[in-house]
Amino acid sequence: MKPLLIDGEWITTSASIENINPSDLGDVVDVYAEAGVAETQAATDAAKRALPNWAHSTPQQRHDILKATSDEILARKAELGELLAREEGKTLPEGIGETVRAAQIFDFFAGEALRLAGETLPSVRPSVGVDVTREPVGVVGIIAPWNFPIAIPAWKIAPALCYGNTVVFKPAELVPGCSWALAEILDRAGVPAGVFNLVIGPGRVVGQAMLDSPDIDAITFTGSVATGHHVANACIAQMRKFQLEMGGKNPLVVLDDTDLEVALDCALNGAFYSTGQRCTASSRLIVTEGIHNRFVEELAERTRNLQVGHALREDTQIGPVVDETQLKQDLDYIQIGISQGGNLRAGGGLVERDTKGHFIQPALITDTTNDMRINREEVFGPVASVIRVKDYDEALHVANDTEFGLSSGICTTSLKHATHFKRNAQAGMVMVNLPTAGVDYHVPFGGTKSSSYGAREQGSYAREFFTTVKTAYTLA
Repeated sequence: MKPLLIDGEWITTSASIENINPSDLGDVVDVYAEAGVAETQAATDAAKRALPNWAHSTPQQRHDILKATSDEILARKAELGELLAREEGKTLPEGIGETVRAAQIFDFFAGEALRLAGETLPSVRPSVGVDVTREPVGVVGIIAPWNFPIAIPAWKIAPALCYGNTVVFKPAELVPGCSWALAEILDRAGVPAGVFNLVIGPGRVVGQAMLDSPDIDAITFTGSVATGHHVANACIAQMRKFQLEMGGKNPLVVLDDTDLEVALDCALNGAFYSTGQRCTASSRLIVTEGIHNRFVEELAERTRNLQVGHALREDTQIGPVVDETQLKQDLDYIQIGISQGGNLRAGGGLVERDTKGHFIQPALITDTTNDMRINREEVFGPVASVIRVKDYDEALHVANDTEFGLSSGICTTSLKHATHFKRNAQAGMVMVNLPTAGVDYHVPFGGTKSSSYGAREQGSYAREFFTTVKTAYTLA
């Protein structure tokens, strides 16, 4: 059994969590100690005790630890990428790619530790100086989702430590393996006792204990909208800082003047890769009528030809869904789409392979309207629907007609339409002739409406959440 990390000690418990490979349900990746309320409080207490020293640690110390973490992740990218593919179901190339991204994130924030700057300003009063500095927000609770088992923890943990905060980290219990490996790497890199604490367990126990604790100063959460609202209410009750990244129902607009090959690549990648289990996935394909039929015909053919299988097989393009619950949700939404008038043009059925796993052929549903449930609610699987529209104006209206606003894309050769769309798409991120999924690690990530709340994640913008501003006046 792999232990928890609390106050610099590896702790076992009487309860455990099995990590099951969704490509092969007979393969137990490993067994992990399960935390409860007592372990979560112990981790929080340790983080609180460690905060004063870590908050005043030197930028060089934080840089060196983050850089060492980055270097080890990168050196072990093949091993960690395979672990990720086994526990989450991403294909091996995707798993390795995500691991490399985690290393890049730690490397970026190693540099940011040396770049944190303040301001010295003249006061409006004579003989008075003003210094504006940034300080850590305090003990940060991190609640991560299962769909990016190493990248999302990295883009929360790295800035938290970079800016002098201490951490209580709860990964998704479906995918504890990468988080445990990351904790071990951080420990080996020299993170002082109590600065980083790993508690693995269900959200209703560990997550709730974090929300209930008055000693956690900030919560950063990625997950569902419903859970995000619960996190927000709990944080408001504690008057603590919080950051939420939640759902998406991302549109990809395809105009008549598009390069068809570019549009097909964007749709196929954005909708179905990573088994569609991305909050930035292109779940609504909004296509103008002049190109609609050709686009649908080609996309349906390519969807049918996608190779679904074990995440570690070289010929696999689409891995399994993460677990049985998610698989059932995907199948239910496909039937809902059909029952409300949609046409299942490709895929949508279970796939049998040599090993028992949660395999489904990606589904393309056409002849849908934007008021159908399939276009209003997040499926979070390899399911895409097509909405036919008359022209660009209608496409933009439909794209914005959603409670979500994370990522929005357009495929067009028109500079006029591309420029207008970038300015008028109601989303935190806009893609032109690119998949809606796939972002850089050094620039801000986040959305509008019900997709996000609070400061942006990633890049130098992360300091807005992980620091607080102090203004000091001095009489000369």
